[in-house]
Amino acid sequence: MSQAFEHIPVLFDECMAGLNIRPDGCYIDCTAGGGGHSSGIAARLTEKGRLISIDKDDDALAACGEKIKLFTGINWRTVRSDFADIKSVAEQVNLDGADGILADLGVSSHQIDTPERGFSYRTMGPLDMRMDRTRSLTAEKIVNTYSEEDLADVFYKYGEERYSRRIAAGIVRDRQKEPFRDTLQLAGKIASYMPAKSRGEDQHPARRCFQALRIEVNGELDGLERLLDDGVEILNDGGRFAIITFHSMEDRIVKEKFKTWENPCTCPKDFPVCICGKKPLGKVITKKPVTSSEDEIKNNRRAHSCKLRIFERKR
Repeated sequence: MSQAFEHIPVLFDECMAGLNIRPDGCYIDCTAGGGGHSSGIAARLTEKGRLISIDKDDDALAACGEKIKLFTGINWRTVRSDFADIKSVAEQVNLDGADGILADLGVSSHQIDTPERGFSYRTMGPLDMRMDRTRSLTAEKIVNTYSEEDLADVFYKYGEERYSRRIAAGIVRDRQKEPFRDTLQLAGKIASYMPAKSRGEDQHPARRCFQALRIEVNGELDGLERLLDDGVEILNDGGRFAIITFHSMEDRIVKEKFKTWENPCTCPKDFPVCICGKKPLGKVITKKPVTSSEDEIKNNRRAHSCKLRIFERKR
C-alpha cells in the first residue's frame, strides 16, 4: 500500500510570479506531482481561465485530482502523459495555445520516500525507478543486462561519475555471481567499488549512479528536449515557459535552449547584417537562474540544488 502523496513544491512564490499569471489565461503544469504548483496557478484563475496538469505517475494524478475538488468552478483537469508529449496533449484537450507552461523536473518527495518505487539508495526497495510504471525498462534490467561499456557511459553521461568505469566493471563482475535485485545491495556495492577517499564526501557515494539510472530508466533528458522544442511552439504571445532543474545537465540544456531562442542567428560574427533569416522567439526573463532562499532550503532540503529559468515568447 503506497503512502499518501506528499510533495513540497519548490520555488513556489517565484514560479507564480515568474509565470505572470492572467486570471483568464490558459496554463499547463507539465509535472503535476501532488498538485502543489498547480493549486497555486488555479488559485489565480477565474472561471474563464484554464489549467491542464500532466503527469505520468498515477499516484501523482490521484493526489492532484483531490486538489481539484477544492477548486469548484475552475476549469482544471489532469492528463496522464509524459511531458515530452505536450504537443499531443494539447491536441487531445483542444488547446490552441498556452499563456504559461511550468515544469518541475525534480523527483517528488513521495517517489523518493516510497521504498517500493526504488528511487532511494538509503532505504530497501526493488531496483525499479520508473516514474511511469507501465514502462518495461527498470533499473534492475539496466544493471543486470547492460554491457560494461554501456553502464559506464550511463554513469558518466547522466551522473557525471568520475569512477564510472571502475563501478561498471565491478557491477558486471559481481552480477555474474548474483543478480542485483534491491537498492541497498546496489548502493553498498557501488560504495565498495570506489576508492576510500571518495567515500568521505558529504554526499552518499551511490548518489550520482542512482541519478544516472533514474535518468536512463525514464529517458529524462531526451524528454526534456522534446518538451522544450514543442512547448515553445504552443506558447501564445507573451506566454512564459518556466523550468525548474535539479542538476547541471538539465540546467545546461534549458540554458542553451533559451539562449538560442533569444538569439538564433547563425551568421558569422563579422557579418554586418543577419542573412540567415532566423528570428528570435522571445526573450530570457532570468539572465541568472532563480535559486532557493536559505529559509526554503532549511524547510525543504531538496530545494538546495534547484534552479528556475523563465523564457517569454514573442510572436
